[in-house]
Amino acid sequence: MLTPKERLHNVMKGKSVDRPPCICPGGMMNMVTAELMDAAGIYMPEAHTDAEKMAGLARAVYESGCFENYGVPFCMTIEAEELGARVEMGSLVYEPHVSGYAIESVEEFKKLPRMDTGRGRAKVVLDAIRILKENADSVPVIGNLTGPISTASSVMEPVIFYKELRKKNEQAHAYMEFITSQLITFGRAQIEAGADVIAISDPSGTGEILGPGYFKEFAVTYLNRLLDGLQLEKMGTIVHICGQMSPVYKEVQEVRSSVLSFDSVVPMKEAKANLKDRVLMGNVSTYALEFGEPEKVKTLARGCVKSGSDIISPACGLGMKSPLANVQAILKCLKEDA
Repeated sequence: MLTPKERLHNVMKGKSVDRPPCICPGGMMNMVTAELMDAAGIYMPEAHTDAEKMAGLARAVYESGCFENYGVPFCMTIEAEELGARVEMGSLVYEPHVSGYAIESVEEFKKLPRMDTGRGRAKVVLDAIRILKENADSVPVIGNLTGPISTASSVMEPVIFYKELRKKNEQAHAYMEFITSQLITFGRAQIEAGADVIAISDPSGTGEILGPGYFKEFAVTYLNRLLDGLQLEKMGTIVHICGQMSPVYKEVQEVRSSVLSFDSVVPMKEAKANLKDRVLMGNVSTYALEFGEPEKVKTLARGCVKSGSDIISPACGLGMKSPLANVQAILKCLKEDA
């Protein structure tokens, strides 16, 4: 029988497996729920700033039979915070979020500090990866990055950012080059700490928001710049993009990640038809995971497999009130059907 690490590795490399892997990477796709925190006796927001607690919660996800990986961190604000944005650390029921921007225009990016992985919450993530790696021979450790567009639009006001992609195009590209270089620094540090896979989530860089032209010019360009900067990565990369894909399948095909992940608005059968040779991940409804029943979750998971999903995962981050039995149902049904 394959180990979780072997199974994920084989799928990412296009090799055959006994059944699809079941993972939830972390980052935007947070896998920690209130019930899991109670079971582990480790709670947020403390787990966002303590490496031992962060690693403990990530380990509890695997040990509770939810998903077949460890993944950190549990939010999308670390990069923005390290680049000067103010972050509210959240609570038991909601995740950290940006509460103050660092700059007012793309022209001001030279004022921003550079990513320092030796301090702050960036260091917490790296330390948590090292802790997880100590006992992770058979379990893949997934590190996470916030994508270039989403980071850029967290450091400054998003509406202004999107307008300046057009109005201040040259300066916007210079800003994006800077942001992407900082993400490469953080991603490489996660790999050096022991991450087997890097997952990149870019929910603000959608075709729906940007339109096909700007999606290609900015989202695809800088995702690929980031991916190309992570060539030391050992197993592969995952890129998650939110929103409808139908207007931008041609552009998405150009994203050079090992795996493409989509949310629940994207029919997996449609995605497979348009991205025939790509490894696809997704996309069990998080609404069903929070408000449905285990049998409904199993039906949805089986539907993902039948429709062509190579890696089964939630479509987005889990709601904090999602019942543990619902979360566990995805992996249970994959094992039942193997």
